Amino acid sequence: MCILNFVNTVYGAHNDLPNILPTRALRDWVEVESDSSNILKRPDLHRMMEMVAQKLRLMGGTVELVDIGEQELPDGQTLALPKVVTAKFGTDTNKHTVCVYGHVDVQPAKLEDGWATDPYNLTDINGNLYGRGASDNKAPVLAWIHAVEAYQTLNMELPVNVKFVIEGMEETGSNGLDAMILAQRDTFFSDVDYIIISDCGWLRNCYFYAEVEGPKQDLHSGVYGGTVIEPMTDLIGILDTLISPSGKILVPGIREAVAPLTDEEWKLYQDIQFDMDNYKNKIGVSQLMYSNKVDLLAHMWRYPTVSIHGIEGAFSDPGTKTVIPAKVTAKFSIRQVPNMDPAMVKKQVTDYLQSVFAKRKSPNKLKVTMVIGAKPWLADPQHPLYEAGKAAVKRVFDVDPDLIREGGTIPIAKTFEDVTGKSIIMMPIGGFDDGLHSQNEKISRFDSTAPFFLINFTERFK
Repeated sequence: MCILNFVNTVYGAHNDLPNILPTRALRDWVEVESDSSNILKRPDLHRMMEMVAQKLRLMGGTVELVDIGEQELPDGQTLALPKVVTAKFGTDTNKHTVCVYGHVDVQPAKLEDGWATDPYNLTDINGNLYGRGASDNKAPVLAWIHAVEAYQTLNMELPVNVKFVIEGMEETGSNGLDAMILAQRDTFFSDVDYIIISDCGWLRNCYFYAEVEGPKQDLHSGVYGGTVIEPMTDLIGILDTLISPSGKILVPGIREAVAPLTDEEWKLYQDIQFDMDNYKNKIGVSQLMYSNKVDLLAHMWRYPTVSIHGIEGAFSDPGTKTVIPAKVTAKFSIRQVPNMDPAMVKKQVTDYLQSVFAKRKSPNKLKVTMVIGAKPWLADPQHPLYEAGKAAVKRVFDVDPDLIREGGTIPIAKTFEDVTGKSIIMMPIGGFDDGLHSQNEKISRFDSTAPFFLINFTERFK
C-alpha cells in the first residue's frame, strides 16, 4: 500500500481526516499548563518538554534535550529555561533533509476569562477541538510527528530525512534559542536543506513595557486623591500619544521606514478572496478601520501598527477598590515589517515616550523597556518549496491556497534564515478563526496537510 492510500484509508481523505490529530495525545498535551509567561508554571513547562522528547524517543528518533541556560527575571533572580527538544529521523545522504520547527508553550488562559470550556481540558464540539494550545502550537507539532508515524506504521522509508526543533519559550520571545541555533549551525543544522514552520506568521513584533512609578506604596484615593500626580494618569496620557484614532502611528520615524507598496503586491491583495463583511462578523465588530479590501489587508499584513495589550499593577478584579496604584506598567507592541529595524524602533519609541513624558512635568519616573525585538521576515513565494506547499494544500482541500502575510510573532524565523542560510516555508495547520491567544482557542479535526506535504515535497525534489 502506498503512503497516499494509507493516509486516505486509515486517516481519511480530504474532509475526513479526524485521526491526523489523534485526540489522546493532544488531550494529554493540552492538559499541561505550559504557560511560558508565568514563572510559577515553569515545572509544567519542563514536564511538557519531557513529554515531547519521550514521544519522539518511542518513535525511534535520535532525541536530545538541549540545555539553553537560564532566564534572568526582572528582580535579578535566575530561572532555568525549558530545554529545547531536537530529534532526527533518517540519515540518508541521498535524500533531502527538512527541519520542522514548533513550540509547545502557550499563552495564559483562565475559564473566567470567557472560555466556554475548561481551557486545559480538550473538548470536542462538532469536530472542533477546544483547548489552550490546540492550534497554537501543540496540534500542529503533533500533526508533523504523526506524519512521520504514518510512514513508520507501513514500514515505509520516509521520502526525506526529517528533523524536529521544538521549544518551550516562543510565546515570550524564544529566550536562548538564537544561541542554540548558532551553536549547532555546523552540527545539527549542517545537513538541513529546508525549514518548515507550522506556527502561522510572517511579520514580527517589538514588545514594550512602559513603567510609571510614583508613591512608595499604593494609596487610598479618598484620602490622597487630588494631592499626588497619579502614575496611572501619566501612563494613560503617554499611551494616548502612540497612535491616532484613525490608526496612524504617531512615533516619528516608524512609518517612514516601511518598504513601499509595489504594484505586484497591490495585485496580490486585490486577487485574494476575502469577504470583509464575514471578517467583521467573525470578530464581532460593527466597523473596521478601512472600508476596502486592499487597504484592510495591507494594514493587516504589511504595515506596522500599535496594539496596547494591558496594564500591570492596575486594579482589574471584579468589584470596586478605591486605590491609587503606586506603579503601573503598560504592555504594548509594534508590528515589524520590511524594512524596519528593531534596534532603531527601540530608540524611536523610547526617545519619543520620554519626550512626551517630560512635557507633562511629572515627578513620577518613566522606564521604557523593549522585551521582544524580533526582526521582520519575508519569504520568496516563487521558491520551489512553496510550490510543494501549494500542491499539498491543493491535494488535501482541492483549492489553490492564497499566499498571505501575517503579523504573529515567531521570533526565531529570521534567525533560522540568517544563521543557517536555509529556505523557510510557513505552512499553517489551522484556521484563521482558531482564536489564537484568545478565548475558546480551537483546531478543526480536518486541518492537517502534513502527510501530504511530505509526499508532495519528495515529488518536487526527488
